[in-house]
Amino acid sequence: MDPILSALGEPSRWRMVELLAERPRSVGELAELTGLRQPQATKHLQTLARVGVVTVHPLGQRRVYALEAAALESLARRVGELVASAGAQEDQRDVLARYQAAIEADLAAADRDRWADGRSFSFDRVLAAPPATVWRHWVDPELLASWWAPPSMSVAECRLEAAPGGRVVLVYRDAEGTYRSEGRVSAAEEPEQLVFDLSVLDADGAVAFTGHYDVRFAPARGGTRLELDLAITETTVEAAPYIAGIETGWTQVLDNLAAAVAAAGPTHGSNRKDQR
Repeated sequence: MDPILSALGEPSRWRMVELLAERPRSVGELAELTGLRQPQATKHLQTLARVGVVTVHPLGQRRVYALEAAALESLARRVGELVASAGAQEDQRDVLARYQAAIEADLAAADRDRWADGRSFSFDRVLAAPPATVWRHWVDPELLASWWAPPSMSVAECRLEAAPGGRVVLVYRDAEGTYRSEGRVSAAEEPEQLVFDLSVLDADGAVAFTGHYDVRFAPARGGTRLELDLAITETTVEAAPYIAGIETGWTQVLDNLAAAVAAAGPTHGSNRKDQR
């Protein structure tokens, strides 16, 4: 595929392909139609022939070239696959557009420190697993790492120690860098509620903003109803892009969580509170 793309990337050769798609043509005719000298046209045609896009037919003193559809069909199939794949990702492009709009709005509003203090967010999901399973996906480091990262990022370190005073640590990593958050648990009642703070740190280790989380787990038809309330404080001007991404980011990671707990399946020996 690469040699074909390279050959077709030159404008004169592409024009020759367009002309040959109409009918076979001689070197002289192609040279005249493309405005090239005949030796130049011959070299371009030889390049196309080497990658199988055209074939040459010596007819006495004339050399006539014809287009080979098979080579272009393979290219067309691959382009078609790319188009279909891109079309299937339209929702992700919509997410990026909404995130970009949110960043622009928050950058305009972030004219002083604490500009977004008190802003709150709420998320409500029904997950296809009992509360004990969902709880473990929050407090077991390995399970937590399996879902607590938006697309294109990976979890380098995470923990949520489910006891008052327990540490909360989340470290993301992507191609651009590493992003660290730290906090403490203030309340934990298994498998019903987790309350914790988590501060997003800037590159110098200073707090960019702090999120105050209240996560509740309750039995529901089909599994567990998860309610997550988040309020932010200590907001700095530099935190605007992070804050703009909260709605999108938590929607994505809760999608990850839903998939993770569904894959885990029913858990035997669940806490009796799960059955209420």
